[in-house]
Parts: sequence; C-alpha cells; structure tokens
Amino acid sequence: MTTMTNASVREFKMPDVGEGLTEAEILKWYVQPGDTVTDGQVVCEVETAKAAVELPIPYDGVVRALHFPEGTTVDVGTSIIAVEVAGGAAPAAGAPAAETEPAPAPQEPREPKAEGSGRQPVLVGYGVATSATRRRPRKAAPEAPAGQAAVSVQAELNGRTPAPEPVAEPAAARQRPLAKPPVRKLAKDLGIDLATVIPTGPDGIITREDVHAAVSATQAPEPEVQAPAPAPAAPAAAPAPVSYDTARETRIPVKGVRKATAAAMVGSAFTAPHVTEFVTVDVTRTMKLVEELKEDKEFSGLRVNPLLLIAKALLVAIRRNPEINASWDEAAQEIVVKHYVNLGIAAATPRGLIVPNIKDAHAKTLPQLAESLGELVSTAREGKTSPSAMQGGTVTITNVGVFGVDTGTPILNPGESAILAVGAIKPQPWVHKGKVKPRQVTTLALSFDHRLVDGELGSKVLADVAAILEQPKRLITWA
Repeated sequence: MTTMTNASVREFKMPDVGEGLTEAEILKWYVQPGDTVTDGQVVCEVETAKAAVELPIPYDGVVRALHFPEGTTVDVGTSIIAVEVAGGAAPAAGAPAAETEPAPAPQEPREPKAEGSGRQPVLVGYGVATSATRRRPRKAAPEAPAGQAAVSVQAELNGRTPAPEPVAEPAAARQRPLAKPPVRKLAKDLGIDLATVIPTGPDGIITREDVHAAVSATQAPEPEVQAPAPAPAAPAAAPAPVSYDTARETRIPVKGVRKATAAAMVGSAFTAPHVTEFVTVDVTRTMKLVEELKEDKEFSGLRVNPLLLIAKALLVAIRRNPEINASWDEAAQEIVVKHYVNLGIAAATPRGLIVPNIKDAHAKTLPQLAESLGELVSTAREGKTSPSAMQGGTVTITNVGVFGVDTGTPILNPGESAILAVGAIKPQPWVHKGKVKPRQVTTLALSFDHRLVDGELGSKVLADVAAILEQPKRLITWA
C-alpha cells in the first residue's frame, strides 16, 4: 500500500451533472483502489436520465475505496469514492464539497421514497416527476478468502491501518474485460461472459463482432462420437418443430435515457391534448436543390441532405406563424411565446431516443445550420450528447423516413407545442402540369398542443412547410 505523510481521506460525492437530476448510474470505473489520481482526471462514467457523463476527480491523491460497483444507481450527494490526499489539502476551487467521513457500507436495494420525502428528477416543462431510486440487481461477486477484509476509511483516519494479509487475488478481479456499455449490454442479453471473449479491438477492447463470434462459437456443433448402430426400429413420427430461441424471454432494465423518455412521453401524451394533421407533397424540386448544394463550395465538407432543407422550411414557417413556437405554463395559466427557436432533432442511439437541439437555429444561415446538424448527429451517435444540449428545446423534427416509414403521429416533446414528422421520400405517380409522372413524394405529419395551437394555426404552419418543399425558391421570397 502506498504511504502518504500527513494525509487525510476525502470523499468525492456524486455531483448533480444535469439540472434537476437527483441520481445517476455508475457505468464504468476507470480507477481501482491503490491507483494514483490527479486533479481533473476522469475516474468514472455515469449515466443520468439525459446523457452519459464522465466525472473528473477534483484533487490529487491515492484511491482508497470505491463505494459502489458498476451498475449501481446512486443518489446525488452520496459519496462514491474515497481518495487519500497528501497534507489534507482542500479540494480545488469550484469542486464539489467533500468531507472526511467513514466509507458507507454497500447499499442494499432501497425502498421507494415516500411522497414529499425528497427531490426527484425534473422533466423539462412538467415539474418534478415522482419516481423511486433503486439499485439494479447484480450477480454476486466471489466471496473474499477468509481473513481478508476491506480497510475502512475510519481506521485510516485513526492511524490504525492494518496491513492486509497477502492473499492471491482472482484473475477476474485483477483484470476486468474492456468493453463499451452497449457491448456489455449486448453480451448480457446474449448470455455471454465477457471474460471468455477474445478481444480484437484497439487496446484490447471487446467489440460487438467479438461478442457475436463468441455466440457462434458456443453454438458450434460438438464432434460426433461413434456409437454402436441401433437395432432397426419402426419409423418414428416427425419431430416437433424446435424453438428458434431457447430463451423464451429477455428482460431489459428500464433505466437512464429509456426510463426518462418513457416518463416524458407518458406525461406529454396525457397532459397535452394532441392533434395531428397530415399533408402529402411533391418534393422533387427540393431533392434537385439538395444535389446542387452538394456541389456548392459554400457547403464544402458539410453534410447536405433533405433534412437540412426541411429544417430550414420549418424555421421559415415559424417566422411566418410565431405563435406555434410556444409553451403552456400551467401554474401561471399563460401561453409563453418564444422569440427564439431551439430546434430539436430526434435521434435514435444505442442508449435510446434522445432529442438534442440546435440553439438559436432561427439565426443561422443555411451553411451554419448544416454544420450544426452534422455536429448534433455525430455527437449523438458517439453517445456524447451533453445534458445541456437536450434542454430548452422549443420545437422538434423527427425523421421516420430513414426507416422506410411513410408517416406517423409523433408525440410532443415535453414543454413544446409542435413536432414535425417527416416520412420516406420515394418516387410515386403524381399529377404534374396536367400529366401523371413519377415524382419524389413524401408525407409530413404535424402534431401540436391543442390548448395553445388551434386548427387554423397548425394548418398554416404545415401548409407553409409543404409549400416551401414543393417550391424551395420560397426560402428566398418568404425570407
């Protein structure tokens, strides 16, 4: 054990990594007891109801204890790691307060909190949501050999740190397989022990392909063993069909982003009276403009696709009908019209559906909007979307067309009054200049909160978007 003179042990507590959040799940530890850490070093990754976030330690020292294993949901303000700090130096300025205190005992599953007993995660636009924090069940770890015990932080504070007995540590405890959270989830769903998987990724990281290869290996037929020929028997009846899946069910814990999304959608569906209108539109000219913009030097290095022009069309429609960009204040009984547009883009990620938004999208030029869309999509796919990027949205676009779907009835993002769904763009017979011709056609669906958006306003906005996509020159004439 590393010895530090005039040292004290500090407890680093789970910070509030997102506005209004009260809990987070520990996804991965990057350090172990005995490791040396420095101010600003990332020690773990946690998942909140909004995003995965890496937590830096706010001081230098040596890790003495990790109070919770990976997969545990921990309340904000609860100590998660003990660090021995030389000289008892105070935490860096601006760091979360960490008092010297005994290490907490491992938590048992917690009972749901009674109403009014504590603050719960806030869903944007709908106040405080009632939920209970809990620790997800985990597989039992191997028991420590007799005579081996964890060194308590209190004993270290009293200067009576006993030297642990030299006991051989299991290999699995010394080296935990390296894999990203989505890969760990895949392995768990398929019943694969990551310790048995051969990694092929950089730095020994296990990839999704490695997990699938392990599944194929476990399903490989065993060598046939020569057995005595059985005596002739009467023909048997045809065997019953074999189930394609020996595991009849798979249970997936509802947590993190998926849990927050489910609660938000239920709250939105049963709070805001939804109305959805549809329009089918010829977007052939828009598709031609997309191809022309790809060759324009102003868009060099930028991703240009139909979503870019659809987003711009919606922004123009909002400028012509600003009352659509609003929210309902239940407490004050007021309609709040926003004079800015934070444009949300629904994105399907391995962690679930998230809706990051482009701040002040109304003020961006078309190239700037293309750049912002590209950054938003790439960040979401990498799972690095920050909590702040998913707060403050005013109106949302969901592109169901990428899945080959013609249309749908989208549910409002909580706190917003409108959401536009874009269907698949594909060639269809269409009457154009008095003749039936193949044209590029799509269907748009606009859902809105009927408390503050009536049929006239909703229809005007949807008609404006359709008109712009049919004649994209209106992006200039209506600007």
